[in-house]
Amino acid sequence: MGSGEGWRDDLERWLEPFLAGLSHPARRRMCPLYVAGLIGPGDRKGVQPMAARSGEAGYDQLHHFVAAGVWVSAPLEAALLRETDRLVGDERGFLVIDDTALPKKGQHSVGVAAQYASALGKTSNCQSLVSVTLACREVPIMVGLRLFLPETWTSDPERMTRAGVPTNRQGASTKPEIAIQEIDRVLASGTRFGCVLADAGYGSSGVFRQALSERGLLWAVGLSRRQNVYPADVGLIIPVAKTGKWRQYHIADQLPVAAETMLAGERWQTISWRRGTRGRLTCLFAARRIRVADGHKYRMSDNRMQCMPGDEVWLVGERRPSGEQKYYVSNLPAETPLRRLAAAIKARWVCEQAHQRLKEELGLDHFEGRSWTGLHRNTLMTMIAFAFLQDRRLKAAGRKKESAVLRLSRACRPFGKPFSTSSHDHKRDDAHIVEGAAIPKPNLIAKVVLD
Repeated sequence: MGSGEGWRDDLERWLEPFLAGLSHPARRRMCPLYVAGLIGPGDRKGVQPMAARSGEAGYDQLHHFVAAGVWVSAPLEAALLRETDRLVGDERGFLVIDDTALPKKGQHSVGVAAQYASALGKTSNCQSLVSVTLACREVPIMVGLRLFLPETWTSDPERMTRAGVPTNRQGASTKPEIAIQEIDRVLASGTRFGCVLADAGYGSSGVFRQALSERGLLWAVGLSRRQNVYPADVGLIIPVAKTGKWRQYHIADQLPVAAETMLAGERWQTISWRRGTRGRLTCLFAARRIRVADGHKYRMSDNRMQCMPGDEVWLVGERRPSGEQKYYVSNLPAETPLRRLAAAIKARWVCEQAHQRLKEELGLDHFEGRSWTGLHRNTLMTMIAFAFLQDRRLKAAGRKKESAVLRLSRACRPFGKPFSTSSHDHKRDDAHIVEGAAIPKPNLIAKVVLD
């Protein structure tokens, strides 16, 4: 991390749209100090160590700001969405839905329970948050982190009240339901993106996929390999009843099969979607048009319930070099080439990068408060800090791009090859700066942008 302190002045200016949402002067003073504490040096980013390093605010002041102060987060969340849209909002971008776990000891921190932690790959005592990340050209900025309350909490109103869970959040909500609420918030802000991405934890929910389609959104999400699907050309018939009333609903003229069975006989192609640190990333992919068995349920003659075909979508399979197989569905247009389907599906990795950066560099999982309010205010401050770092990263990449243009211009002149350096050309280059080699590697963001 750079020794210069110029970034602190930049942070003060950058935070002005956020500070406008804080009416009290003391809170407008604490917010920059808290965000600077998250960005600054130090291995631990809890309130106490940040206060000790700051020298400008005591522990009680910082803790009161984040955990007990009377202020509303909504204006700051709206400002974060506006800034994020300015930085990476694009009709070609992605809104990535995922979840991340914060390991915790004890049982008093809000939402803590023994549940699956994706970061650890096992069930552990932790808090689980639904995350929403806006990304374009491999540049992610997180805009939402909302706590999931497991059944051990939603079944105990007194416990939730002690932890300060708002009454409108005390009902049981699944992670896909929380994700849809967050997506609605992003849509209401006018933030630009082109496609929603999610893993099978969300994509296997037919209700989640249907909710995305009802909102007119394109999506590419994970799917269980055991999910029943029909071929796209499945026929629908009305069975003739021998006795009783006529049947009212269509049924399929074919039986559904598992997603992995549907693609077993397809032609698998080697697809490369981007360059990694060790060269091009490639896997085997196959795709075909299908209809997921998530329509109305029908009781068959053998008394078995069977889901009827839903809308026509893409079924995509991925075979990794390790032997692992993954399956996805997408409502991208029928003419979409396999390479584009694969690129959209694999773009979800940027949210994992964002989770890692927020934890390793900004101490997302260091917060020691127990309340709902404190947890969500800390996650908000962490996302604001990350957005600031990404802003500086993009500006640094733009300056390097501009320097490269000027160097090339000077190199061309002696040979009578004028090279345009007009403002129009600069703007055209800036639109693609994140695709150039001048961008710092993501794991060097905190080091580079503060120099």
